[in-house]
Amino acid sequence: MVFLKLSIQAELENVSELKPASEGFEYFFKVKCNSCHEVHPKFVSMNRQEEREVTGGKGSTANFVWRCGMCKRESSAKFDSTPIQPYSSENGQLAPLLVIECRGLEFIGFDPRGIWECKGSSGAVFADVDLGEGDWNDYDEKAALPVGITEFKSEWSRA
Repeated sequence: MVFLKLSIQAELENVSELKPASEGFEYFFKVKCNSCHEVHPKFVSMNRQEEREVTGGKGSTANFVWRCGMCKRESSAKFDSTPIQPYSSENGQLAPLLVIECRGLEFIGFDPRGIWECKGSSGAVFADVDLGEGDWNDYDEKAALPVGITEFKSEWSRA
């Protein structure tokens, strides 16, 4: 078992507190088997609300249960109970977003597709931020300023 921390980094223009828009947000990760080191060819998804039973786990559950296509070993992952930390880094530094407990697998990539939210400098909430293309731009009418998120990056590390 290992705890992995996902940290994100982005250039924020006149916005702060970037975070997933809902508790049911689908996270898309690239996954690698720790037994045979096979990397799954597609992104897999998981969210905090769905739990699946782990085979042979005596009633234990996980947010993600996966069987490797190469070695057929079952692995699982579960979100840590710590709440999501909104990203507000002014200087574009990496900041932790979430922690996941992994058993038999490792996440090696992150795709930010899905709906995020952030706050403009005027306090206006932008609840429909789509980072699927990597960048997002809009206009804060209250502050009369352009807003945007560019150069989105992520990194996995041991927690």
